[in-house]
Amino acid sequence: MTQQKLDKYEIMDVSLLAGKIMLESGAETYRVEDTMMRIAASYGIKKSHSYVTPTGIMFSLETKEPTKTKLIRISERTTDLKKVTMVNSVSRTISQGNISLEEAYEMLQEIEATNVAFPLWVQLAAASISSGCFLIMFQGLWSDFIPAMFSGGLGFLTVVYFHRLIPIRFFAEFTASLVIGLLSALLVASGLGTQIDKIIIGSVMPLVPGLSITNAVRDLMAGHLLSGLSKGAEAFLTAFAIGAGIAIVFTLL
Repeated sequence: MTQQKLDKYEIMDVSLLAGKIMLESGAETYRVEDTMMRIAASYGIKKSHSYVTPTGIMFSLETKEPTKTKLIRISERTTDLKKVTMVNSVSRTISQGNISLEEAYEMLQEIEATNVAFPLWVQLAAASISSGCFLIMFQGLWSDFIPAMFSGGLGFLTVVYFHRLIPIRFFAEFTASLVIGLLSALLVASGLGTQIDKIIIGSVMPLVPGLSITNAVRDLMAGHLLSGLSKGAEAFLTAFAIGAGIAIVFTLL
């Protein structure tokens, strides 16, 4: 195998690793494809093709040798915009010609292995405070601020731990909304809360798939119909799971 062929294989590996990190971290489909092709172009591959869906990436390079195509499977996706930003930064550095192929691959491997997420207690605090703030935004009473914080925080913890036990996202969100509804009803029944509807609305807001909805719309507008529809369906199922959990609580009351 010649050094030229080896370099092209390495270029493909760097591009795929960048796309994999971005897609797993919640980036839009068109952004992933654009980043991969820009990286390949920066290393001298003028013609490359990428096809990205929420569950997989196909990437090929057009060279004088037989076209090489690789497929990687994406089995786990989350929201980590920090990693998306870090990969974008590496991509811009590559475009400027400031790092070699080996250095770029090492940097991307470090990004993939790095856990840049906030600690659980910070995420819990953010979910709790935002639940109370959403309650006020929806014209709830200040006396319900603390109950909304408790409901929202417990709902967030339920999502985190149930997702670790059973890696089915919709089941975890359904269970979390059920817990939020039951706790809100208990707080109102005990006199600690007043408006159960406002408490529930504020508490479930951290669970709402806002990023998935936004990405679905942006992908559809960019012409990525398959990715846009699949992400939209995922967001719809998540919203349905949240609504179903709350509906069951009101049915039992």
